[in-house]
Amino acid sequence: MSEAVGGCIQPRTTVTEAEVEALVHGICFKTGPPRRLGVEVEWLVHDTHAPRLPVAPERLEAVYAALRTVPLRSALTVEPGGQLELSSLPAASLTECVGAVSADLDAVRAVLRDDGLALVGLGHDPWQAPRRFLRQPRYDAMETCLDRTGPAGRFMMCTSASVQVCLDAGQEEPGPLGHVRRWWLAHHLGAVLLAAFANSPLAGDRPTGWRSTRQLRWTQIGTGRAGGPALDSDPRGAWTRHVLDAPVMCVRRDGGPWDVPEGMTFREWTRNRTPRAPTREDLDYHLTTLFPPVRPRGHLELRMIDAQPGDDGWIVPLAVTAALFDDPEATETAYRSVKPLAERTLGLRAPHNPLYQDAARLALTDPELREAAVTCFTAALGALPRVGATPAVTDAVAGYLDRYVLRGRCPADDLLEMPDGASRGPHGREIRP
Repeated sequence: MSEAVGGCIQPRTTVTEAEVEALVHGICFKTGPPRRLGVEVEWLVHDTHAPRLPVAPERLEAVYAALRTVPLRSALTVEPGGQLELSSLPAASLTECVGAVSADLDAVRAVLRDDGLALVGLGHDPWQAPRRFLRQPRYDAMETCLDRTGPAGRFMMCTSASVQVCLDAGQEEPGPLGHVRRWWLAHHLGAVLLAAFANSPLAGDRPTGWRSTRQLRWTQIGTGRAGGPALDSDPRGAWTRHVLDAPVMCVRRDGGPWDVPEGMTFREWTRNRTPRAPTREDLDYHLTTLFPPVRPRGHLELRMIDAQPGDDGWIVPLAVTAALFDDPEATETAYRSVKPLAERTLGLRAPHNPLYQDAARLALTDPELREAAVTCFTAALGALPRVGATPAVTDAVAGYLDRYVLRGRCPADDLLEMPDGASRGPHGREIRP
């Protein structure tokens, strides 16, 4: 088998089950002292003067073509429903990451503003029904696959947006900065972050009963596609088994629509080798079709945080998460504060457990989640100067702690209390590095 790369035919290397195990085991956690940080910020794109109305595809195509000519340090991509995403390069510090992404967002907003469009920080579109903007074999296959579990997949693809924080996996050795502890902490602290930053209580212009409707959609997709692995003392082995036992979304083809098998795991594909033998490229692609709340990609990608209101609201979850993971003192405090929450998972995998469901539905009105959030945000606030945060970033976290966390609130509560809240949204103070 072969594929064209840059006009040349490159061989495709088929893989066995044992080779897949070795590959995934070797690449999912790249250990070492935590030094780098990254963020992926997704945004809905609305008409400035008519946010409830869908933006015409032709209009989006034109403005996105203009954006591709703008020099950016971050990677700019378009999601299936037309959402925009900026993915930072790995940064050596929180200040570097904030500065680079803020500058890129300024440039993007300037282009959108000229066409009367705006980036909107909401975890789930309050009004729009799912509508595909991108028509590509990947997304055709994804839609076909996800439709088998109901409509949630289309909402996830087309009407959701998030802040994803990327952290180094951690040290090989045990301890507060070890990869085993950080993997465990990412899942349990993840529920606190989900609750504290919930910002998607509406769909179809009505409350859904969930403060994070975005997280509800992920849960509805199912455990194989959007669930995490079992947590144990061997994260590499657990993730490798999860990858092999997860269902294959599609088998890519050089021409025509891609095959969408039903119920075939990657392990089964390596064994039966039909409709063709899987390749290393198929494995790499398969890894991109798994959407757990924490995804190991060499580094850890935390995916449970809703997109945030305001131009710079995304900086607060980035700063809080970075401080709680990379400052040893704050890490230890966070670990102790969320350890009692682990009992509420009932041993079930995130996000399909009671802890994550309560975080998405109740947010910080849940007393235990509120208590853990207060402890964690306070620890993060104390750690930010130690990790080199600017006064503006530290002030923003302090303001969020006062406005939301100490009051048992999240941005979703603002939206639920304002009839036109999703039009205006709560706009916090501007944050600049």
